[in-house]
Amino acid sequence: MVAPAPRHQVLKRSLDLLLSSMGLLLSAPLWALAAVAIKLEDRGSVFFPQERWGQHQSRVRVLKFRTMIQNANPIGVTLQASADDPRITRVGRLLRATAFDELPQLLNIWKGEMSFVGPRMLPINERQHREKSGEIEDEKIPGFKERLMVRPGLTGIAQIYAPRDIPRQHKFKYDLLYIRRQSFGLDIRLILLSFWITFRGAWERKGSKF
Repeated sequence: MVAPAPRHQVLKRSLDLLLSSMGLLLSAPLWALAAVAIKLEDRGSVFFPQERWGQHQSRVRVLKFRTMIQNANPIGVTLQASADDPRITRVGRLLRATAFDELPQLLNIWKGEMSFVGPRMLPINERQHREKSGEIEDEKIPGFKERLMVRPGLTGIAQIYAPRDIPRQHKFKYDLLYIRRQSFGLDIRLILLSFWITFRGAWERKGSKF
């Protein structure tokens, strides 16, 4: 695995700081709207806290706007949402389609725990909906450790191009492709594509998002 050039890392971190700072300031009204909408629907908690795998297998605490019913997951396990998942609330479907549920992670990017572009930050003990209990864990899938060599990202090749419900080992191949080809130009392209998908509200659609 080829290490990224130092210049790329400086540019990448500078872009992360710039965009996360601007995003936190400009999105403040959206935080308020999302919080009010979530509260009005079921009076539950606004945020969903979660422990996720960070760079070098560190553990990072992240917040998301809650998009599912209260107590949607078994204790200690996260079941990945599937298409038409009955646990997702009406407000949650809108937040997911526009990726607004991810806005609180701008704080993790600003702190340097995440980047705008990189492999998806996996929840600890997450299982895909169709996987059975006791099946292979993320940590045992080929490519798991390699993908944690870089900061996880809010968006990336896998987030944009990989179908939602494909097995984890296939998604990891997209992440490893990003690690091999990462560059500042690629990051800019993926960020612009992500804005376009958000503008169209197409994050939850199956198949191609373009």
